[in-house]
Amino acid sequence: MDGQLFVSGAQEYSHISVECGGSVKNNLALNQDRLGEHMLNACRNKILKTIFACLLLLLTIAPLILAEDSKDLTQAELLRRTQALFDSIVAGDQTPWKRYYADDCLFFDEKGRNLDKTAIVNDITPFPKGYSGSIRILNPKFRIANDVAVLSYDLDESETVFGQQLSARYHETDTWVRRNGNWQIIATQMFRYYEDPSPGTIDSKLLDHYIGTYQLAPDVILTISRQGAELYRTRGKNTPEKLIPEATGIFFRKGVEGRILFHTNQSGKVDQLIDRRNNEDLIWKKVS
Repeated sequence: MDGQLFVSGAQEYSHISVECGGSVKNNLALNQDRLGEHMLNACRNKILKTIFACLLLLLTIAPLILAEDSKDLTQAELLRRTQALFDSIVAGDQTPWKRYYADDCLFFDEKGRNLDKTAIVNDITPFPKGYSGSIRILNPKFRIANDVAVLSYDLDESETVFGQQLSARYHETDTWVRRNGNWQIIATQMFRYYEDPSPGTIDSKLLDHYIGTYQLAPDVILTISRQGAELYRTRGKNTPEKLIPEATGIFFRKGVEGRILFHTNQSGKVDQLIDRRNNEDLIWKKVS
């Protein structure tokens, strides 16, 4: 009897131990599952927050991108982009030039150079030390037809070189085209407005040496006359034109590109009038 009780008690104890051990293992496994699920949820929430933040940023900047390259391009937007090009020159920032000029663009500058995009971008370098300046857009004219827009305008350049002021005026015309929703410049033509040089002073006693008649051909005559301290040029029966001195023997006409030079021979007498145009000379021989 005692033995049976002992065996029975041992079996019951063993059964309880097994049940307790299984319960602990099950609880441990359950806790591990819950921890894993918690970590998974935390990771998932973090990913979702990141995705949501990216979507929010995209929704914020998308209207700006779409507005910049909208089909309904305005004069104000073209002016903004064009001014950004010129504002970048002083710092040598090539970014807007790479962005706004098409890879197959044509560019003809005021120096007579024909540049492709690579040459244009490489030409944008920072001003050297001691140099500064700015370029303003003036008098813009705007035309747009479907996927082509033309912007024509004046440029007012102001430059400071080691404290000395320089200025120049240009005119530029840009042709923009829209390709795949993106507006870029396909062609640029620029020229510089002619500016008269600064007048100089000469000894008025020298004016009499320039007076006379000059001949280009038998029937082509030019007369140089004097009125007080001023010289005048008259071709045939045309109205006399004032010659403004630049230096001794060098004159110019207001608003006319070129120079009038008086040549002297070995004896110091004026024997020729040189009409210099774009570095090419017409020689008028003095006949009286």
